[in-house]
Amino acid sequence: MTLQSDLRPAPAVVIRSRVVAVLPPARRRTLLLTLLCFAVSLAIGLQKWSAVQLGGFDLGIFDQGVRGYAHFGLPTSALKSFHHEFPPGFSLLGDHFSPVLALLAPLYWLWDDPRSLILGQALLFAAGVPLIRRIAARSFAAADARTTRRATDLAGLVYGLGWPLLIAARGGFHEVAFAVPLTLLMLERGQARRYATAAVAAVLLCCTKEDLGLMVGAFGLVLILRARRSHDRRGLAYGLGLLLGGPLAAVAAIRWLIPAMGGQPGYYWNYGELGPDAGSAAAHVLGDPLLLVQAAFGAPLKPLLLLWLVGTTLALPLRSATVLCAAPLIAERILSDNPNHWSIARHYDAFLWPILLTAALEALGRLYADERTRRTSRRLGVAVAGLALAAAVPLGLVGLFTPSQWQPKAGEAALVRAAAQIPDGASVEADNQAAPRLTARTDVVLVDGTPRGREYVLTRSDKRSFPFATDREQAARIDLLLAHGYRQIWAEDGVVLLHRTGTEPVPGVHVPGPDSVPVQDVVPSDVGHNLFRG
Repeated sequence: MTLQSDLRPAPAVVIRSRVVAVLPPARRRTLLLTLLCFAVSLAIGLQKWSAVQLGGFDLGIFDQGVRGYAHFGLPTSALKSFHHEFPPGFSLLGDHFSPVLALLAPLYWLWDDPRSLILGQALLFAAGVPLIRRIAARSFAAADARTTRRATDLAGLVYGLGWPLLIAARGGFHEVAFAVPLTLLMLERGQARRYATAAVAAVLLCCTKEDLGLMVGAFGLVLILRARRSHDRRGLAYGLGLLLGGPLAAVAAIRWLIPAMGGQPGYYWNYGELGPDAGSAAAHVLGDPLLLVQAAFGAPLKPLLLLWLVGTTLALPLRSATVLCAAPLIAERILSDNPNHWSIARHYDAFLWPILLTAALEALGRLYADERTRRTSRRLGVAVAGLALAAAVPLGLVGLFTPSQWQPKAGEAALVRAAAQIPDGASVEADNQAAPRLTARTDVVLVDGTPRGREYVLTRSDKRSFPFATDREQAARIDLLLAHGYRQIWAEDGVVLLHRTGTEPVPGVHVPGPDSVPVQDVVPSDVGHNLFRG
């Protein structure tokens, strides 16, 4: 073989290059930005998998649920139901109303692995790139072709590398994977006055997570406000339908559909400062509106969250009515008494990202349409893009180029090796970080404060794991099991694998039954004090 033949491009590379080359320039840039968003989101997710940073909560839960759909059943999850003591018959539809997750089932027919969800989330995030580019093009319709091209390219780049998407990718998978492109589709179709498609996207959003019906209702209000100015009767009718239908869908899911799937009414009510339930909270707020202010600013991190969201967008979204869609989602977080909602360390900001970016683009487009503020529009646009991309570097991008962040630490690597010792089909109690490595081939639940009497127990003895409060609790569990019929068959770097060889009953063993009352985890005292770490 000659050197010349060795250097010849591979046929697949040549084909891809030719396909890209024949595309019109605008579509070529859309394709490249879409591929960039997909590659970055996928790489971050796979990096966390490689470093054993993704847990049974939540990747393992979703993996078990979507695998249920893939086998034409309900989305059940033993990880979720056992740990939180849900009775038999519980499915993930009784946790959050997210039937849209069934659309991911075909991925499991091709690759039965938790990483299918990481792949699916990256694809869904990338699907938003063409949509945000359309929104940008329509927002800058009054500009010259060169400016419009720059605006659409920059919008696609900022969206695809946006820090909320990178943080969501770090979490492995959540329902927000669907919420991001569906929200963009709803906003873009509403902007184009294609209301029927916008309504379809709104319905799918209501099937993504129960509280998104409130956001759909807010979008209906936006349509009404715009339709009144332009005398658009169809827009007014669709807006009214969404304004009423969105909140009604949320109420129906929370009050009837979720309990019908084994969930507990009020399980996620995190607004104890306002009242024990929605009705009491409404009555208390009507009697004393200052309760809202006290709840919204009762913790230092809450105003910091608002300052971050407003500051990193230079308050541009506040110039567009579209920002009203974000109001219910932000209110849910700053009024909550759950500290997990107050920081940017989790996936919650990805729900806001399509709304804030769309509102900012609309505001910039209006500023550019006025010759008196055209220069201001350019400067603000570049500044907002710079802030977003600068925030993306420490919040996700820099880690991709840090070799040590692709490698698991000694304890995490030991968890993977220990998991490999467990035979297929076994019943297991596993450490949170090891659980996703076992969901595809074993009956696995989380090792937690209650013994479950399973064949194998995989845990740590010298490092605290969720949901234990201290590593001493884990060490005590190991001692308890060793004294009651379990034998240690593997140990390394603080990781212990136990096998049940005796029939002696373990004190405190409990399996959720028909009379089980669901419980919630106690949030650790160190959560809710750092905007970036949670």
